[in-house]
Amino acid sequence: MTTCVVTGGAGFIGCALSTALADRFDRVVALDNLHPQVHADQVRPPGLDQRVELFRGDVTVASDWERLLDHVTPDVIVHLAAETGTAQSLTEASRHGLVNVVGTTRMLDALATRDVRPRSIVLTSSRAVYGEGAWRDRRTGGISYPGQRSHAMLTSGQWEFPGLEPVPHGSRTVRPAPSSIYGSTKLCQENLVAAWCQSMGVASVLFRLQNVYGPGQSLSNPYTGIVPLFARIAKAGKSIPVYEDGDIVRDFVFIDDVASAIVAGTGLNSSTADPFDIGSGSGTSIMQLATWIAARYGAPAPHVTGEFRDGDVRSGVADIEAAQAALAWRPAVPVERGIGLLCDWIDGSEQY
Repeated sequence: MTTCVVTGGAGFIGCALSTALADRFDRVVALDNLHPQVHADQVRPPGLDQRVELFRGDVTVASDWERLLDHVTPDVIVHLAAETGTAQSLTEASRHGLVNVVGTTRMLDALATRDVRPRSIVLTSSRAVYGEGAWRDRRTGGISYPGQRSHAMLTSGQWEFPGLEPVPHGSRTVRPAPSSIYGSTKLCQENLVAAWCQSMGVASVLFRLQNVYGPGQSLSNPYTGIVPLFARIAKAGKSIPVYEDGDIVRDFVFIDDVASAIVAGTGLNSSTADPFDIGSGSGTSIMQLATWIAARYGAPAPHVTGEFRDGDVRSGVADIEAAQAALAWRPAVPVERGIGLLCDWIDGSEQY
């Protein structure tokens, strides 16, 4: 019998994975604390496949790991459990450190104590580990790492680095340099899992996800999901406010495409040399996103506010070439169609 444990398995991505994992493994167990920021009603989400066992527990609590491992011996662990949100992490750094870092070490300690060695641990990390990433000189083509945009720089309305253009995020070519507490904790997760697995003879499969969106995402969590936020404003007949100058760029990747990549990752038997970058492979400006949503609901045109968030990066787009080759995977849902599918779901949701 093959068994897969999914931490944070009742969340957005966990539910999206659940059916494919239940088809692939004999037993799937979702470990989740049903945190009220994500699960307002504290009940099993309807999107979680009925074949998946839901184990109520917290990754940061050692005794919860002990209780789980009393009944489950995982062949594969998909480690999704994490606190998210760049802005939130600046004011709740300890919470992010506890869940993302200590939660991961609790898992590793529990496995070591019980002498449990899964075949692999699949970790979902984030594009946030890159920070501003690498930028190319428009004149010479040279690569540099300008670092985090300072508060003074943003206050003056200097959104980009003069003479430079951003380079797509690829783990083989762009080194991580997180500009947020959240990104720092996700990079730490990567290092913890890779080091432990290397020592214990366990395969580590690491993913760096871009901006994941789609039906099933939380509509009540203010720290995840710019599309639901924009849809709420547009449905109210108001103009969507857009930060900076509107040209912030993100790689929006549809939830089904993310799920198919992760499921493919559970089939790997050896560690990844570098994390896989998972996105659509193309960038969309926040103004373009807002314009699509405004048009859908017949709302006034979006407007630029000049506001900003400290720690936000200017551009994030994935280089997905390595993931496509190693996983026999490719994103199937174009961004504009995916946004429409999400808005369809939002319009029919009782949460909204």
